[in-house]
Amino acid sequence: MIKIKSYEIYNNLELIKIYNKIDVDLTKTVIDSREATLNSIYFGIKGENSDGNAYYMEAFKNGSSLAILENLDYNDKLANYLKENNKSIILVKDTILSLGKLASYKQSKFQNPVVAITGSAGKTSTKDLTYLVLNEKLQAYKTMGNKNNHLGLPLTVLNMQDNPDVMVLEMGMNHLKEISYLAHIVKPTVAIITNVGTAHIGNLGSRENILKAKLEIIETLDKNGTIIINNDNDLLHKWYLENKDKYQIKTFGIKETSDVMAKDIKLNNEDSSFNCLGKTFHIKAPGEHFIYNALASITAGLVFKLDLDTIAKGVAKFVPEKNRMNTIEKNGITFINDCYNANFDSLKFGLEALGRHKKRKIALLGTMGELGSYSEKLHADIGNIIVKENIDILITIGEYTNFINERALSLGFNPANSYHFKTKKEAINLINKIKQEKDIILIKASNAQKFNEIIDKII
Repeated sequence: MIKIKSYEIYNNLELIKIYNKIDVDLTKTVIDSREATLNSIYFGIKGENSDGNAYYMEAFKNGSSLAILENLDYNDKLANYLKENNKSIILVKDTILSLGKLASYKQSKFQNPVVAITGSAGKTSTKDLTYLVLNEKLQAYKTMGNKNNHLGLPLTVLNMQDNPDVMVLEMGMNHLKEISYLAHIVKPTVAIITNVGTAHIGNLGSRENILKAKLEIIETLDKNGTIIINNDNDLLHKWYLENKDKYQIKTFGIKETSDVMAKDIKLNNEDSSFNCLGKTFHIKAPGEHFIYNALASITAGLVFKLDLDTIAKGVAKFVPEKNRMNTIEKNGITFINDCYNANFDSLKFGLEALGRHKKRKIALLGTMGELGSYSEKLHADIGNIIVKENIDILITIGEYTNFINERALSLGFNPANSYHFKTKKEAINLINKIKQEKDIILIKASNAQKFNEIIDKII
């Protein structure tokens, strides 16, 4: 078990004040006082709705030995409590930056390879696939869930309990310099960019800026490191042609000639298969986008010199995480729960997967966020895909989604099968009224829109 000693924290953070120095081995880091356990470190983080600096005493009661805070009402009663219970409080200027700094210190002690993954879509699935592939031969450690931001990634590093052979870490962002911050914490050995789409384009202004943000992942890349990119993505392909002599780059794709390619693709309703480098791969997930994710993981496996049989075993073990193209069968109806994330790219992938079915196809779609001035256009462009994929019934909920309906109708979509609602309750009532045996229903929205509430009431 990798522990951080209290004196290491005192020596490696920019401190304003230490209250009651202690000598303790610390084994866990939390930002939620309810998750505190024996000898954990508690960081008080100020959020939009609550100030974590106010909950350090709850963390202490749950077992934390050390609290790192931005503000504190210190008095004799607290001083006595700290001494009597062998607790310590550190006052810092910024707890978020201190969390990152402590993670960077711990990471500096880790000498094994780090695979970092970013992209507009497919990050989490690619992370899971890469972990499964590498874990066939190596002891791998990965980002849990989607803890990929300025809080989640440092927590992932700090809560690594063993000394794995390789770390597989996901990096997310919605502004420039965010991936740069994360890259400087972990210093990747291998960097994977799944694609460059339109997610967060409202914040970044253009796809070119999104590419710039994703490429921050290579700012601290090991000098002998490898960059793995989706060669079918237009911007990444262009970047590859311009930079192939500057970096060690491995490419994957289906269309463009690449180092690792999928051929003889068979897309089924619930799984897929393809041939790659003479080996047949099976993945328990529907849709071409999952093949791209698998190709990224295969490329990573080859970089680590794993053989194709071993890599195929890892790919075959993949199961999508909750709310990501999860299929539920009930009363002869197939429900596809894809309620975790909604940007143009992931919505396009989901609709293409839906379009392959022979059943009556119903798409229930929510708003794509963070598109700014592109909101109307990109929602309308989804209408093109609705028609192209021969979706039978279109139901949309929320701001801007009416443009999906309007575009689809302008292209000949049946008006009797087009519905737009402001509330989830209206959509629930409609679906429960019209659903019938052999339907397939895609429910696609971002997690913030809580479309799981719909699923709970229509299944």
